[in-house]
Amino acid sequence: MGNGVQAYISYKVITKTNLPEYQGNEKIVIRRYSDFVWLHDRLFEKYKGIFIPPLPEKSTVEKFRFSAEFIEMRRQALDVFVNRIASHHELRQSDDLRIFLQADEQTMDRARFQETGIFKKKPADLIQIFKDVQSKVSDVVLGKEKPVEESTPEYEKIKNYIFELEDHLAEAQKHAYRLVKRHRELGESLSEFGKAVKLLGTCDDDALGKAFSELGAKAEIISIKLQKEAHHLLMNFEEPLKDYVRAVQSIKATIAERATAFKKQCELAETIKFKEIDLNKYRLTRSEKLAEAEREYEMLKAEGEETSRRFDTIVRLMNEEIVRFQEQKTSDMGLAFHEFAKGQARLSNGIADAWRSLLPKLEAHSS
Repeated sequence: MGNGVQAYISYKVITKTNLPEYQGNEKIVIRRYSDFVWLHDRLFEKYKGIFIPPLPEKSTVEKFRFSAEFIEMRRQALDVFVNRIASHHELRQSDDLRIFLQADEQTMDRARFQETGIFKKKPADLIQIFKDVQSKVSDVVLGKEKPVEESTPEYEKIKNYIFELEDHLAEAQKHAYRLVKRHRELGESLSEFGKAVKLLGTCDDDALGKAFSELGAKAEIISIKLQKEAHHLLMNFEEPLKDYVRAVQSIKATIAERATAFKKQCELAETIKFKEIDLNKYRLTRSEKLAEAEREYEMLKAEGEETSRRFDTIVRLMNEEIVRFQEQKTSDMGLAFHEFAKGQARLSNGIADAWRSLLPKLEAHSS
């Protein structure tokens, strides 16, 4: 919709449910990419300790942004994003999800521009927030948060698993991209070769010329098979791998939030200790500041208890989430690699059958 730099893509979101908190069994709304970003950011802000499903990247290259392939990849990734939220036992209860799935466009626009929490910030502030999160993640990786850094065995196990998984997924996705590219390039080369051989066949009006024409036609057919398989690889193998690279980055952001919560808990505990020392001094000297110091101490103590509860909740949720993530990853990766193997077998058989059908005719002219 729109023209030039103002143009954007709209997505039809269809919700079918029998949950009583939703308006009817089916609802159809139109959403922009920015609406999906709003939902992601709201959930990340509210559900600390839960791995928020990742969004696909926003393309800044104009010539790719409206290509049919990019639109299909984006649509598929957004579909996965919403369905993962809707299937999560905590996230699906979110008021923000209900707004996203049910509200009309005007209500959605108002919700998106609400000035609450993170949304009070200017674009420059949001960029800084992103940089801060990236910095926190790097600090966790490199151990720069010392001495205020959690070092329990289960936390170290989660951290090491996620960082190692990210490296392996990124490597696999890189080679999946190369496979897609190679299929496309071979398909293009065979198409050009097929055209050239067909022209060569027109030079001789005999059986050999006819065989060349058939060879060229088979090459073009195989070219189409390769292009189709390249698209199948892209959508069912490379994209799922890329999605899990994004998922791991999302988990790293949650790890960074846990590190921040732990640091705040430790800093508050230290502040409370110092406040206790001051309080004891005031009691010994019967200072007139005692009453105020006691109030401040009780407030700090309450804040410390609440901070500890929040941190404990993040820890509990992360332990649950990592198990859920591993189970989902096993299922999704199993499906992706099955699709890869099935596609390669189908392609190999198709290519072999195509070339095999030509062998008798070509052999007759090779003796």
